[in-house]
Amino acid sequence: MKSSRRDFIRKTTIGTAGMMLGGASLSAKSYKQIIGANDRLNIAVIGLGRRLSGYAEPISKKLNNVNLAYLCDVMPSQREKAAQQFSHLIDYAPRLENDIRKILEDKQVDAIFNATPDHWHTPGSIMALKEGKHVYVEKPCSHNMSENELLVAAADKYDRVVQMGNQQRSSYHSMEIIKEIHSGLIGIPYKAVAFYTNKRGRVPNQQPSEVPGGLDWDLFQGPAPRRAYTSETWNYNWHWYGWDYGTAEAGNNGTHEMDIARWALQVDFPKHVEVDAAKGQFLDDGWEMYDTMEANFKFDDNKSITWDGRSRNGYDTYGYDRGTIIYGSEGSVFVNRNKYIVYDRAGKVVKDFESASKEAGIALGGGGSATTIHAENFFNTIRGEEELRAPINDASISMALVHYANVAYRINKGFDIDSSGKMLDADAMKLWSRTYEKGWEIEV
Repeated sequence: MKSSRRDFIRKTTIGTAGMMLGGASLSAKSYKQIIGANDRLNIAVIGLGRRLSGYAEPISKKLNNVNLAYLCDVMPSQREKAAQQFSHLIDYAPRLENDIRKILEDKQVDAIFNATPDHWHTPGSIMALKEGKHVYVEKPCSHNMSENELLVAAADKYDRVVQMGNQQRSSYHSMEIIKEIHSGLIGIPYKAVAFYTNKRGRVPNQQPSEVPGGLDWDLFQGPAPRRAYTSETWNYNWHWYGWDYGTAEAGNNGTHEMDIARWALQVDFPKHVEVDAAKGQFLDDGWEMYDTMEANFKFDDNKSITWDGRSRNGYDTYGYDRGTIIYGSEGSVFVNRNKYIVYDRAGKVVKDFESASKEAGIALGGGGSATTIHAENFFNTIRGEEELRAPINDASISMALVHYANVAYRINKGFDIDSSGKMLDADAMKLWSRTYEKGWEIEV
């Protein structure tokens, strides 16, 4: 029986320099060209906003052997802008598409990058998995805890590779220092503080408005309940306009640092969450959820994680705009996207390491080498050459911390959590899932 093209991608390796094909001897160069064509991954990027630049390098690098088959977005200007960007990087033109469903019907597409708004991450990813596609899904991988579970179940059921875009997991200096922490560098790690600071300004108040020219507003809403368009919604400010589309700053940025904290402490679901959060800046503007949050998570073995997020007050409490501090019985470590610093128990600097590679900090959409390496890890795992650094069954646990924090804020109280991740509070469980537009309910 002939193996499928995807099985071939996963299993084929080049064993010898010369081969016989149809009685004709092939040179190593010719054989490599044939294998290269079969080993090539056909990729589609869904959602062409601020994360697109992060994919430019891994997709265009010839050594990665990928073909950008589609660029997809519900806004024509986004498709045209993306096509122009890639025209300087590749010598062919990807197809431009409005509707993800048309792309998923194409059997030649092997994998997608899902960089849509948050409310599309799980539904779009599961749609792709059902069609046999591998998925790189940007953080946050889910909009709520129910989607968290469904995405893990779908990855298992359809046996596809699913990586979340928490790219610091592929940062070499981060991998190095976390390994050293696990090997006892600072004794027994017991507490981590994950933080993020930004200077976001005033957000426009929503006003009834005509749908911007070309925007497929119905498809933008997708799984979310339908409503009339309001100004400023489609282009990033959906993050702050209620809970239909976004997951607030905890989901938008906190996912990254809370993931590093959990990785360092080697913990899974917390036992309890408490939150102090409010809107503290521009009280009369259109921002509809907290812009300042402190969330505290308690774990087994007296371990804890604190998330300190301030979206619109730029005071750098910790000396940097984002990062994670890990405290241990014999010292502590600060690590962010660009460096790490090791301190002894007395607070003296033992090692200050600056990474040669850079990853964008709070700048919108910035890519960088960690994103490139993370995407390449995705490609190489599909080919069977590596293991995922952020597999969805683990990444979803970090994502759960975001959901617990947001739920605690929304119901204005903390709650306990059991070992399976369930929230042991009736009010909290009312927010386990969400209301979906009829016909868009998620099924695995």
